[in-house]
Amino acid sequence: MEWIRESWLFIQDHHYLEIGLRLVLATLLGGLVGLEREQSNRPAGFRTHILVCVGSALIMLISMYGFEEYIREKSQYGYVVADPARLAAQVVSGIGFLGAGTILVHGFAIRGLTTAASLWVVAGIGLALGAGFYFGAVLCTVLVLLCLIFLNRLDSSVLKKNTLFRLTIKVQDQPGQLGSIATLLGEHNVDIRGMSIEETNRGDLVTLVFRVRLPNTVTIANLLDRLHQLDGVMEVKVD
Repeated sequence: MEWIRESWLFIQDHHYLEIGLRLVLATLLGGLVGLEREQSNRPAGFRTHILVCVGSALIMLISMYGFEEYIREKSQYGYVVADPARLAAQVVSGIGFLGAGTILVHGFAIRGLTTAASLWVVAGIGLALGAGFYFGAVLCTVLVLLCLIFLNRLDSSVLKKNTLFRLTIKVQDQPGQLGSIATLLGEHNVDIRGMSIEETNRGDLVTLVFRVRLPNTVTIANLLDRLHQLDGVMEVKVD
């Protein structure tokens, strides 16, 4: 069974077990973060996060083990300095292009920032696994999941509960406009805490300014879309 022993020594010498372990862990940890994003119906979900994490781990592994033969050959003629972080550093900057693709603009609302940030963090997790920094990668994954799952619920139930928004609506100056807008806000259980009317440079337009509090069941993007559909509404924004 000498060939088995030689094969095992070959695998150990070429770090195949270590490389396989790191890539499998990158698949699992990246998939955990992506699963949460998938359940939240985000643009980048399960498969995207796995690909980013595994790809980052692979690039880190290439930086560490991909040039061993070159370094070994060059070291015979002199001192060679290897910097595994040089290739991996490109992941940190390059992941921004993928993250930007997950950011969507709905009227005056912006969505996808959390997903873009999770992709950036998953890339860091992949680099950590590729470098063999298991504790940091696992702990970071746990913290990210706690942030995405539990803090999201806290943000929806507590933080946003008492948040007031300034809703500015530019409408045509004609009878019934204020009533139709107030009716729409009432249908969505929007709490109106104050209202004022401002004149504009155009005599046929007025600006309605509401101070409102949104219920947990209503998103800003959905409310803006519904207001835009009303007749006579020219512009809507939230501050």
